[in-house]
Amino acid sequence: MNKIAMVTGATAGIGMATAKMLAKNGYNLILTGRRSERLLAFENELINEFKIEVLSLNFDVRNRMETQKILSELPQKWEKIDVLVNNAGLASGLDFIHQGDIDDWETMIDTNIKGLLYVSRQIMPLMVNRKKGHIVNISSIAGKETYLKGNVYCATKHAVDSLTKAMRIDLLPYGIKVTSISPGMVETEFSEVRFHGDKERAKNVYAGLTPLFANDIADAIEFAITRPAHVNINDILIMPTAQANSSHTHRE
Repeated sequence: MNKIAMVTGATAGIGMATAKMLAKNGYNLILTGRRSERLLAFENELINEFKIEVLSLNFDVRNRMETQKILSELPQKWEKIDVLVNNAGLASGLDFIHQGDIDDWETMIDTNIKGLLYVSRQIMPLMVNRKKGHIVNISSIAGKETYLKGNVYCATKHAVDSLTKAMRIDLLPYGIKVTSISPGMVETEFSEVRFHGDKERAKNVYAGLTPLFANDIADAIEFAITRPAHVNINDILIMPTAQANSSHTHRE
């Protein structure tokens, strides 16, 4: 019988690469995302290529009532979730804090912190009841350091880092593994979203260097979830070779 993994934000970037990695490893998948057409197309792709079962759930993790309703009504066969990847997250804007757009702040807080909590609160009790499971939270170098104009985004990822540690402590008696994956620069839709669709500005973020790619993060997740039962990877900080930390890069 296949194991079950759930990936939030599965319609692009790290979420999509992670779902493909899990499918390749024989997991049946629960995929969540806001873009229904893309979600269904990806579901069909995975079923055809990997011959697995997929349950697609179209909702926004920022919406507390919708998240609670949909996840509380999982079919019984899908409740035995072995791996939860809390991937849904974003950056919005890059401004000095005294010039920040409060709508951007709300979007980041609602997605990166509250959305992660809304989903986890529904899934953690299922793992506790089984005394089994692995939660992987996608954080960031921004959760380790604060950089210029990163202010609120960095604060949300610091919260993810802290919540991961809290989950590790609180879920310890139940044998549940918890891992944080903290990437540096990854070329996905991330920068395009941050700059509200400005493709040229987003492209310049990665100019002159080779960033990480979504598959690199999926590889790190694969490493974490395939360790022996007695091994928990608490934290992986993964950077491009051309990036030393949040503020220092080498560009050709």
